[in-house]
Amino acid sequence: MLKGKIIKGLSSFYYVDTENGLYECKARGVFRKKKITPLVGDNVSISIVDEENKKGVVEEIEKRDTELVRPPIANVDKALIVFAVVDPKPNLSLLDRFIVHAEREGLEIVIVFTKSDLDDGSLSNLVEIYETTGYRVIPVSSEKHQNIDKIREELKGNTVVFAGPSGVGKSSLLNEIDESFQLKTGSVSEKIGRGRHTTRHAELLKLECGGMVADTPGFSSLELDGIEEMELKEYFIEFDEYDECRFGSKCVHENEPGCAVKQAVEDGEISQRRYDSYIQLLNEIRQKNSRRY
Repeated sequence: MLKGKIIKGLSSFYYVDTENGLYECKARGVFRKKKITPLVGDNVSISIVDEENKKGVVEEIEKRDTELVRPPIANVDKALIVFAVVDPKPNLSLLDRFIVHAEREGLEIVIVFTKSDLDDGSLSNLVEIYETTGYRVIPVSSEKHQNIDKIREELKGNTVVFAGPSGVGKSSLLNEIDESFQLKTGSVSEKIGRGRHTTRHAELLKLECGGMVADTPGFSSLELDGIEEMELKEYFIEFDEYDECRFGSKCVHENEPGCAVKQAVEDGEISQRRYDSYIQLLNEIRQKNSRRY
């Protein structure tokens, strides 16, 4: 058998990159019986069905280091969460959902704000919120070629997912990083203020600077399925410094007296906006749990 990595999934076909080239593969029926779906990013072993036409069958899937659901990609090292400064206006609650999802998977996170050349004065506040939280923040402009080299540095030697809503310039940014990508670039619908879905499938793209990057479909929401009420706080990394709460690990940082996190919010050490986002997500999880029973 030949080892390789799935770099593209389209319908029921999986395109596996190997030392002998790219093979178009189907997956063994046993995966379907076990309710296992091969993912882009999976390290696999394939058998060759037709060497001349590069056809094969996925026989084995190696254990995944990470697994994202939306986007459905395995073995990602780093998430570049991409939002626009304007057009469309950034939905920070949605941004925090992406962060929670990436933190849960143990991914390194970099926040990228595109269209910085169109800044309406909000960029400095956005950067302050998330840098204070503890994340690297990179404002970029594909039009002005601003900070493109910094993004290339983040990509070197890593398998990286570009995640974020439609219309924020992910494809334009990837085209700027490597012109050979030639990704289809779409416009934002003026009527609804959201981008059309221009990327129809997940695909790993090889970088000239080394590593691989995934361009994925845009999202309008990000579910918090599987995250429990007491678990959510673990994915707000700015809470980590304040573990001296009166109720210890049982504190959800909401109504408990003597909560160090709430005090930090009052003192301006934790962003009020981020805390409000935490409470919003906490209530959403509770509502989901109440419907479950």
